[in-house]
Amino acid sequence: MADDRKVLKIREDENGEVRMADEVVAIIAGLAATEADGVTSLAGNITNEAVAKIGEKKLSKGIKITAVENKIEVEAAINIAYGYQIPKVYADVQERIKSAVETMTGLEVTGVNVRIASVDVE
Repeated sequence: MADDRKVLKIREDENGEVRMADEVVAIIAGLAATEADGVTSLAGNITNEAVAKIGEKKLSKGIKITAVENKIEVEAAINIAYGYQIPKVYADVQERIKSAVETMTGLEVTGVNVRIASVDVE
């Protein structure tokens, strides 16, 4: 694994251990955030439609992961479409990120902080 990545230990038992780069958690969170109605992109202009056209490393742009043991806190910076109710959008983003990360990784998400970076008018 690359030295600049943080590695999270998911599980350890008599059969060995399972580890995951924090970048994987960030990608899961980023994809979940862009699926919410009203979110046009992450703060790095990554849309759900652009996922197939770019490298995976860019999918975590706009997402920050803080890990302590098996507990995760996520910070997401999103752009929303004009006309959507901001409280509904960020509540949906929070729920989607928490659900996706917990379901896919087995890690506990202790918080999801959302920052609205901009409003897209088009």
